[in-house]
Amino acid sequence: MAKSTRGAFTVISDVGTTGITGRTKYDESTQIYTVTGGGENIWGRSDEFHFAALSMSGDFMITASGEFLGEGVNAHRKWGVMLRTSLDGASAYADAAVHGDGLTSLQYREESGADTKEVKAALSAPETVQIERLGDTIIMRAANAGEPLVETGRITLWLPGGILAGIFVCSHDRGIAETATIRNVRIDITAEGYAGKESPPPSPSRIEILDVDTGLRRIIYPTTDHVEAPNWSRDGKFLLFNQEGRIYRLDFDGMKTKLVDTGNVRANNNDHGLSVDGTLLALSSFTDQPGRKRGSQIYVVPVAGGTPVKVTDEAPSYWHGWSPDGNTLAFCGERNGNYDVWTISVKGGPESRLTTDPGLDDGPEYSPDGKYIYFNSTRSGQMKIWRMRPDGSNQEQVSFGDCNDWFAHLSPDGSRMVYVSYPASVSAADHPRNKRVMIREQIVATGKVRVLAHLYGGQGTMNVPSWSPDGKAVAFVSYTYGNPEV
Repeated sequence: MAKSTRGAFTVISDVGTTGITGRTKYDESTQIYTVTGGGENIWGRSDEFHFAALSMSGDFMITASGEFLGEGVNAHRKWGVMLRTSLDGASAYADAAVHGDGLTSLQYREESGADTKEVKAALSAPETVQIERLGDTIIMRAANAGEPLVETGRITLWLPGGILAGIFVCSHDRGIAETATIRNVRIDITAEGYAGKESPPPSPSRIEILDVDTGLRRIIYPTTDHVEAPNWSRDGKFLLFNQEGRIYRLDFDGMKTKLVDTGNVRANNNDHGLSVDGTLLALSSFTDQPGRKRGSQIYVVPVAGGTPVKVTDEAPSYWHGWSPDGNTLAFCGERNGNYDVWTISVKGGPESRLTTDPGLDDGPEYSPDGKYIYFNSTRSGQMKIWRMRPDGSNQEQVSFGDCNDWFAHLSPDGSRMVYVSYPASVSAADHPRNKRVMIREQIVATGKVRVLAHLYGGQGTMNVPSWSPDGKAVAFVSYTYGNPEV
């Protein structure tokens, strides 16, 4: 991750005659930017403000959450995210601007020296804003705290290939400095924007830590490799993740990775996880058995590595949950053309089928008290979170709304769960990579839901249990075809 006081940005500058010299400070421990700027306005035919940016080309999106510090002086002070052709005050640009009085709009100048235009948003003072460039189309999205991003403006605007993209503050008064804190800044090159390729290779990755109470995200392991599905160790000292069929350990002390020995089981996918006591690791790995159906099967191996012991005989089988007493594994298995939730002894033996609906049932995970198994199912017509008793009885839907919800993970105390939500435009039975998705939290007792993170990801983001043992954070993976440090 970025190691300078400038953070991710390489260009930090005032634009126009700001009257007061602006500044950008970056806190490496929180990855929060504190941006101070002067300037008369971002409007009319020329702009004055403070800007922290990167040089970008092609299609991409920039997302950030922020807020002003203090009461402020002018109601039209602004913070936001911007795309701009140059540092010249009159240059063409597009921004998502949040004003001090809550007014929020997509502002843009079509060519150098032209008048600024705007598309006003229905939202007031959103917490999160996003600008996406798709060719000559510019899209603005915004979200209030805890809510999904919604499109608030779309324009046709040609900007040249190389532009500046970043965050800004304008005080609306040359004699005054205003400051905003801006966090969770991500610049994502999407699959559509990756060198124009229709089928891009697996993307670079960011393992992130999300503080569930505050929503603050920190990139702890950026890599050009494609990694998936972090598990948090029971002692809180490391994460496990899969990469190209192997399992790796990421130690928080030094952020170094090392390969976990899984013997000749080397086609591991993103369905893996630790026993409640933290001593054993369940794996799902592709196996080609003569005379049997090819596909993923479940193994158990010591967490420090060793020779895996095969648990299932039938394929495909994808591990998802470990009973609190350590004796039973819950998994998604396809048998006779239907994917259902099954359980099996950790020692192997007969399988028990818990669901029989003709739709897809997946992602089973035990509640910490062992009273329920949570899973996701398409039986309502959407992918939603359900739960049942460990014997398969009393199946009931527990998540609702327009999104498709995948892979519910219960907090250590069982009071809340987090899951990945896809937009309704994505097929209910599919959980693809390379999508704009959300991580959402749901309170188990009340059903209250809020968005914790807006990200580019999907498959591999959070397929398996990933809560910290103290229940304060979750680990997940976001993706980009650009620089994973941003």
